[in-house]
Amino acid sequence: MNALESLGRLTIRFLEYAGGVAALGAEATGFILRLRVRIVETISQAYVLGTQSTVIVLLTSLFTGMVISLESAVQAVQYGFGNVVGGAVAYGTVRELGPMLTAVVVAGRVGSAIAAEIGSMVVTEQVEALEALGLSPTRMLVVPRLIGLLLTLPVLTVFADIISVGGGMWIAHAVANISPQDYITSVRQTITMTDVGKGLLKSVVFAIIIALVGCYQGLTTRGGAAGVGKATTGSVVLAIILIFTANFTMSYLLFR
Repeated sequence: MNALESLGRLTIRFLEYAGGVAALGAEATGFILRLRVRIVETISQAYVLGTQSTVIVLLTSLFTGMVISLESAVQAVQYGFGNVVGGAVAYGTVRELGPMLTAVVVAGRVGSAIAAEIGSMVVTEQVEALEALGLSPTRMLVVPRLIGLLLTLPVLTVFADIISVGGGMWIAHAVANISPQDYITSVRQTITMTDVGKGLLKSVVFAIIIALVGCYQGLTTRGGAAGVGKATTGSVVLAIILIFTANFTMSYLLFR
C-alpha cells in the first residue's frame, strides 16, 4: 500500500505540474495572440537569453562536430568511404545533435537564470506588487522571455549546425586528408532543406519548454533563498529531461 500511495502522490504531483505549465503556456499564448507584448523588454530578453549564449553554443557545437569527424574520418578512409564523412557529420548534426545540444546548453545557462530571477522576485514579493497594481505577471515576466527564446534559439541552432559541420570539415581534412570539396559535396548530397526545417521545428519546441519550465519554476518558488536554489536546480533538470523526451518523440514522428 505504501508503494501505491507513493505512486499515487507522484502521479498527482506530475499532473498538477503539467497542468500548471500548460495553463501558463495558454495564458502567455493568449497575450501574444492579442499582441499585448512588451517590445522593449522582449528585445532585452532576446539579447540576454539568446545573444549572450552564442559563444558557449558555438564552442559546444564546434567540438561536437570535430569529435564526430575525428571518430569517423579515419575509419571511413580505411574502408574506402571517405566521401561520406561530410554527410555523416551533417546528418547527425542537422537532424539531432545541433538542435538538442543547443537546447541543453541554453537550458543550463538560461533556464536556471529565468527561474532564479523570477523566484527572487516571488520571495521578495515583487510579483505580488505587480498583481496589486493590476498587472499580469504572465504578461510582464513570462511573455518577453518566451518570445525572446522563440526568436533566438532557432538562430542559435542554425549557427550551431554551420560551425559543427565546418569544424568536422577541418578535422576531416587535417586527420584523414579528405578535401573540403569532397566533404561539402557529401553534405549537399545527404542533407536537404527539409531536414534543416525539421531541426528548426525541434528548436522551437525546445525554446517553449525552456521558457515555460523556467518561468513556472520561478513563479511557484516558496521558502526564501533555499526555495530559489531548489527552483533553479529543478528548472534545469526538468527542462533537460523534457528536451530529451521531446527530441525522441519528434525524431520518431518526423524522421521515421
